[in-house]
Amino acid sequence: MPKYVLLKHYRGAPAGVNDVPMDQWTPQEVEEHLQYMEDFAQRLRESGEFVDALALSPEGTFVRYDGDGNPPLTDSAALEAKDLVAGWMIIDVADHERAVELAAELSAEPGKDGKPIHEWLELRPVLD
Repeated sequence: MPKYVLLKHYRGAPAGVNDVPMDQWTPQEVEEHLQYMEDFAQRLRESGEFVDALALSPEGTFVRYDGDGNPPLTDSAALEAKDLVAGWMIIDVADHERAVELAAELSAEPGKDGKPIHEWLELRPVLD
């Protein structure tokens, strides 16, 4: 069975229908969003399609090797690409069509005012 990664983005993907940033949601809306994600993951655990999931903070640092004897280079505050990926879920499904079906379902998670976000998720196959 092929594995796929469902990537969630803070920014960089096309805007969802209910595209209100999470910092503008009520605590109840955040709780409902996270519960939807957990319920979705639990269903996939029960069906054997869940592999892993992780949410990421928007803070981060790019690090690069800068040659023998030199300290590693790190990014500046102006470099913002690190906040593109918000998290991921890895699934193990029968085929690409099932991966698309699950990504579409996850995209309907609730956001501001409890309305579905209809966010764009990036679906990428895992290389063997």
